[in-house]
Amino acid sequence: MSDSYDLVIVGGGISGASLLYTTAKFTDIDSIALVEKESEVAAINSHRTNNSQTLHFGDIETNYTLEKAREVKEGAELLAGYLEHHDSDREMHSKRSKMVLGVGEEEVAQLDRRYDEEGFGELFPKLRPIGRKEIADLEPKVVEGRDPDVEMRALQTPDGYVVDYGMTTKSFVEQAAEEASVDIYTGTEVTSVEPTREGYEIATSEGDFECEAAVVAAGSHSLQIAKELGYGQDKVLLPVAGSFFLADDLLNGKVYTLQMKKLPFAAVHGDADVHDGSITRFGPTAKLVPTLERGRISTVSDFLDVFGLNAAAFLSYANILSDRVLLPYVLRNLVYDLPEVGPRQFLPHVQKVVPSVELDDIERAEGYGGVRPQIVDTSERSLDMGEAKIVGKDIIFNITPSPGASTCLKNAMRDARTVVDFLDGDYAFDEEAFRAETIGHFPTADAGGPSVDADGAAGVAADDD
Repeated sequence: MSDSYDLVIVGGGISGASLLYTTAKFTDIDSIALVEKESEVAAINSHRTNNSQTLHFGDIETNYTLEKAREVKEGAELLAGYLEHHDSDREMHSKRSKMVLGVGEEEVAQLDRRYDEEGFGELFPKLRPIGRKEIADLEPKVVEGRDPDVEMRALQTPDGYVVDYGMTTKSFVEQAAEEASVDIYTGTEVTSVEPTREGYEIATSEGDFECEAAVVAAGSHSLQIAKELGYGQDKVLLPVAGSFFLADDLLNGKVYTLQMKKLPFAAVHGDADVHDGSITRFGPTAKLVPTLERGRISTVSDFLDVFGLNAAAFLSYANILSDRVLLPYVLRNLVYDLPEVGPRQFLPHVQKVVPSVELDDIERAEGYGGVRPQIVDTSERSLDMGEAKIVGKDIIFNITPSPGASTCLKNAMRDARTVVDFLDGDYAFDEEAFRAETIGHFPTADAGGPSVDADGAAGVAADDD
């Protein structure tokens, strides 16, 4: 006998949980289930040790175009508003200064162009260019020990949200669970998804579920399930594992370095931890791995399922990895995991942020890091930058590399609209109420008042443009 629902969401990371919250609170859908294979939600990539805890607005991510930054900005503001509304005690997040740092004449000129000519200063009213003295006021260790004759510039903003995405996921689920329409199943692994006349039958380790509409938000596994149903045949994954190094409390907030526009991976940055002010996290590195989950050899076969072992996939990989920017980058990142050699090779990246750091000051963060699925389009033999969504008949598949967590509520808003359409207009999505409860609480540039935590870069106001 099967349990029957209007909507089943597969995956209890932040992507699935944000859709559960959105549909439970802001639609009148009668019955919704969340199905998660782990014993608790947010156990994999949304866990606080498996990501950089950054809420990406697009303001200091220098590999973003203005168009992408504009798209990401609204998503980040939706989540920031949720956190401001539901986390006044700052248990799920902290708010600190953040900046992207340019060192040397060429990088300074690049930041100036970005702010003035490319339109980022206009798009982000709180973003402002600052020089060596103001950088030193906010982040003393960034300037300490640096050649005084080398030019410096930073684009700085107070909107440095440091987020525990695991706790945020649990908050979404707790909010949704208040509704009688919601059931949550953990420790329930999906074994197959089959179309039926009315929708889908989802077989799991704990029994079967029937539903009229389904959303698969299972990270890398989303494409695996999509392919089993005949969708996404022109896509494969390039799984990238991120790792981090730890040091003492060297930074008050977030300090990014300039990124290469051709790379979808973040450049090395330094971050104050959301819960532990005594450590600074540096990273991520980016290593290609043939698995869909970090440290789980059992997911190698899942990767091979998604890869397909066909000519189009191999040719796409060959085309991407032969790039003269990407190939050296990939090879360098392989070295960082080696004992002794790795920390020594990684040290210059840390010193670009904090010049006084020495080898003994950093250590590999054991057990930190997750896998981000970069999407490969085999028809174009190229990397797709950003999130991938496949919409089928009454089913959505979400594959969310960075900044998927940052834009989770925007993605949920879009999916809520689509799900309501799937259900033949029997239900409605109150988008106005959704926006009021999320982005409606985001402090704008005119809000005024202090906007960082006491242990952050105090004194930077929200309207200090």
